[in-house]
Amino acid sequence: MRPLRVGVLCSRRAPGLTYLLNQDANRGRSYDLVCCLTSEDSFAEQAVAVNCGIPVVAHPIRQFCRSRGWRLSDPIGRAAYDAEMVERLASYQIDLIVLASYLYVLSEPVLASFGHRIVNIHHSDLTLRRDDGSPRLPGLRAVRDALLAGADETRATVHLVTKELDQGPPFLRSWPFPVSPLVAHALTNQADDVLKAYAYAHQEWMIRATWGPLAAAAIELVARRRLDLSELADMSNTELELPWELDEDGRIRGRGPCGPPKGGHYVRSVRLQPDQTACAG
Repeated sequence: MRPLRVGVLCSRRAPGLTYLLNQDANRGRSYDLVCCLTSEDSFAEQAVAVNCGIPVVAHPIRQFCRSRGWRLSDPIGRAAYDAEMVERLASYQIDLIVLASYLYVLSEPVLASFGHRIVNIHHSDLTLRRDDGSPRLPGLRAVRDALLAGADETRATVHLVTKELDQGPPFLRSWPFPVSPLVAHALTNQADDVLKAYAYAHQEWMIRATWGPLAAAAIELVARRRLDLSELADMSNTELELPWELDEDGRIRGRGPCGPPKGGHYVRSVRLQPDQTACAG
């Protein structure tokens, strides 16, 4: 069985990419990272990717829309941008796309071309749902919203991408990150500046700690065929079980949304402290 061919989509940064390149022992075995596309001119981890021989595709969205007279929010322009993205990715023969801080909602050209083959890492617990089945904490301000709602912990989640923002079925979530008592003090005293600063710090703590291991574990579940994303897509919210949970040691626990993986599963990783431009493996 050939390695899974994985592409990463990002915007100004790609949290977790350095982990995949320098700490995940499964890269080059069960999967290959074949390209990284950014919606900007460049991204923070670009030097790491280039140093590791990963092709980088710059597809600046603002420049694309501006040069054609479209606003960034114009759905026609966004569809045209995504159609060109599909063309730029075609030669890499991608099996799975991982969104890592990609800041735009994907439109039909990408969703149709990579049907049930796109996953996203989100900085909230997407198993928390409203009565209508939609997530309680979608979007960029999910951590702030969780704090305002009185959450005592947060988690990050990997989910299948659909046309609705952060509404695709979740299948893997991180270990919990406890909320500091500082938040209750800030809310009581209406210290908005403190709350804003804490929300940013808490979010970055979670993103930097989990997005690499979550991406590695999600890729491994798909690469080893322990998760069928097409089967996941066909299941309703009422049919889904709780997602797998990734602990701090890289172990996947639980039954998973479609039932348990066959046998035990352990996500192996090489525990390194790489610099920001090194490339292991």
